[in-house]
Amino acid sequence: MIKAIIFDFDGLIFDTETPEFRAFQEIYEEHGLELKIEMWGQWVGTDSSKFNPYDYLDECVGKPLNREEIRSLRREKYGNLIIKEKIRPGVEEYLKAAKDLGLKIGLASSSTKDWVTEYLKSLNVVEYFDCIRVRDDVKKVKPDPELYLQVLNYFGIEPKEAIAFEDSPNGARAAKQAGMHCIVIPNDITKELKFDDVDIDLRLISMKQMSLKSLIEQFNYPENLT
Repeated sequence: MIKAIIFDFDGLIFDTETPEFRAFQEIYEEHGLELKIEMWGQWVGTDSSKFNPYDYLDECVGKPLNREEIRSLRREKYGNLIIKEKIRPGVEEYLKAAKDLGLKIGLASSSTKDWVTEYLKSLNVVEYFDCIRVRDDVKKVKPDPELYLQVLNYFGIEPKEAIAFEDSPNGARAAKQAGMHCIVIPNDITKELKFDDVDIDLRLISMKQMSLKSLIEQFNYPENLT
């Protein structure tokens, strides 16, 4: 039986990822370059160990640029884009439904504590979460499963008793490596990424597509899962 749901944050609850990509995309274009989604996807949901957009820009230009100027430009562009974003469709309904169903609610994010909690507070949803684990709490972020395992351990439940909600391949890999069910709900950027090597359980367009109660019933009675 499902006892908990665990959310990713960036791109799932609140789409910080599309503005981030667009900001860097504009910066690359200003240098006569194209930032492809395939390259960017290596960074989504994890850290910069596989791809760092600042280092890659230097590499493409052929020389080190003024990093602080690029960071400042990125912050300006991101700020102009993020103000247009709202909490993703269906998220609040899922959180309220989870409380009504008596489910534990967790969050596992590769971002920092300050980043995640500041946004959760501004969205007025932080009080829904019984357990929050972020980059500050682990040695390795996603696709390593440690973030999810810490939440499961806090709840005292088995992996198959929880459903992870993710938007990226790196996040989905972490959830499945933790032994959990995983539902993918991509955003405008991550819908272009490949999930071929991840055995996800279900892919939705948004949380509006299916009620949480119906979703939980399908996992509690897997013969109904399609």
